[in-house]
Amino acid sequence: MMLNEETAVASGALPLAEFRDHLRLGTGFADVGAEDAALEAYLRAAMAAIEGRTAKVLIARDFTLSLEAWRDDQSQPLPVAPVSAVAEVRLIDRAGAVEVVDPARWRLVRDMGRPRLEAMGGCLPAIATGGTAEIAFTAGFGPAWADLPVDLAQAVLLLAAQYYETRSELAASGDAMPFGVMALIERWRTVRVLGGRG
Repeated sequence: MMLNEETAVASGALPLAEFRDHLRLGTGFADVGAEDAALEAYLRAAMAAIEGRTAKVLIARDFTLSLEAWRDDQSQPLPVAPVSAVAEVRLIDRAGAVEVVDPARWRLVRDMGRPRLEAMGGCLPAIATGGTAEIAFTAGFGPAWADLPVDLAQAVLLLAAQYYETRSELAASGDAMPFGVMALIERWRTVRVLGGRG
């Protein structure tokens, strides 16, 4: 299984002004935007860390999941949430020929913990030996920062601020996520005992 991010979060969707206020950086200076690239990098790193811990995509973007076999013939869990739409399901044989699966054969089951692709009236189509299936989908709370739940947005700002404050240290004081950030994201974490298997 391989998950590829097809689109990136646009710079305009990141809360640079809010992050600058959170850090209490000065305003009114000629070089007020000089640190924007660094601030954006800290925000992106914090978002990636929180998405990795929670399996929740914060700002909406497109993904492709590639599989050599279905989890089972009735449904396939998707590794991140929330999933707003599945654009296409494709079967690719060993020679590289692509077949788009009829959307009437599957449906998206939206679930904040474990969204999945589910067969309609039968089984998911067979994946040829040596071939793959690809699921193209969109995941995220929404296209804008304001679409994020308040606790996740605050967690990103807190973690990005820690990255900013320790930027000049040669080694991090510890690789554990701060307690305040963990407390904010705890309810969003997905417990993966069976990995979606019944």
